[in-house]
Amino acid sequence: MARVVIDALTKEYDSPGGSILAVDELNLEIEDGEFVVFVGPSGCGKSTTLRCIAGLETVTDGALRFDDEDVTDQKPKERDIAMVFQNYALYPHMTARENMSFGLKMSTDLPTDEIEERVEETAEMMGIEALLADKPKALSGGQQQRVALGRAIVRDPEVFLMDEPLSNLDAKLRAQMRTELQQLQSELDVTTVYVTHDQTEAMTMGDRIVVLNGGQLQQVGTPLECYHRPANRFVAGFLGSPPMNFLEVDVDLEKEVLSNSAFSLPIPESAVDDVGGSKLTLGIRPEHVSLVGSPETHAEPDHLIEAEVTVTEPMGDVTNVYLDVGGESLTLTSNERLGVSGGDRMHVHVPAAKMHLFDAETGEAIKHSDEPIDPARIPGPSGHAEMA
Repeated sequence: MARVVIDALTKEYDSPGGSILAVDELNLEIEDGEFVVFVGPSGCGKSTTLRCIAGLETVTDGALRFDDEDVTDQKPKERDIAMVFQNYALYPHMTARENMSFGLKMSTDLPTDEIEERVEETAEMMGIEALLADKPKALSGGQQQRVALGRAIVRDPEVFLMDEPLSNLDAKLRAQMRTELQQLQSELDVTTVYVTHDQTEAMTMGDRIVVLNGGQLQQVGTPLECYHRPANRFVAGFLGSPPMNFLEVDVDLEKEVLSNSAFSLPIPESAVDDVGGSKLTLGIRPEHVSLVGSPETHAEPDHLIEAEVTVTEPMGDVTNVYLDVGGESLTLTSNERLGVSGGDRMHVHVPAAKMHLFDAETGEAIKHSDEPIDPARIPGPSGHAEMA
């Protein structure tokens, strides 16, 4: 196992139109045995960073270290890593057994019987003992993925690198494999860097998540920290489904209100001293917005907004309701039977304690939700939730 240090990592590509900056001075320390997930939209630099760690891409500037060893200029075979790819990368003419043992045969001096023993133990761990004599074309997608993971595990590396390994699986199998990967990483206790564009994978699997956009680091933290305390509007909007609502508001410091053409809300007391400028972006999670049946008797009448229902989206356990607020869209999520339909005019409650505020120009967070983060649900180094 190893501690991975990324020091001011920069990666540029040459193109006919000029250089393309894929990763911009990324700084990050990944602890020994930690499961870190890189997440962000396509083209954000997450896979490029992973390939730099693997040695598959040359670094334009900066440094990479495993513990105290500088590996920046080392070839991939010189780094004690194992990588799992999106397309599994299995040799079609080899059996599962041969695929799993091939790397050890090529890169080590281990005797054949020890290699076979490792393969057998790993196959048992992955539940694929009966498939070792089969070739990839005879295996399902999930079985191929297990063989690819087994091939990485038998090498007993210091660092696992995984590049969207579940993206080719169907939704049910992907959910199953998420759980299996977490359990596997916890048992092996190997430093793991996992790349995905799927926020569900990021939120459920990582000890910490690294949110990237445009080659730049946006935030590093536990999943719940990034969800409840987003560093900026991008992180707030990227994590969560449906995404956070954003409403542009004007600031009136004399009246201490946030307003636009459709509503006026008091500035939360916890944010009064931090609010400056004339324009902000109000953020509120869909699960924190609620429909109000009797606005006259509501406990927070000054935190109600009138809106028109445009679409309802029953999801089974929850219902998403999309509303129009003065030409802007607002979404709420409820696990109750709401009995509303398109065209209905309703009042919705936007609680002061749940409001986020962002600088309208820079997008930087000014105020977060006052909701406490439950320490019992914050993943620890084992990859599982730890009690406080």
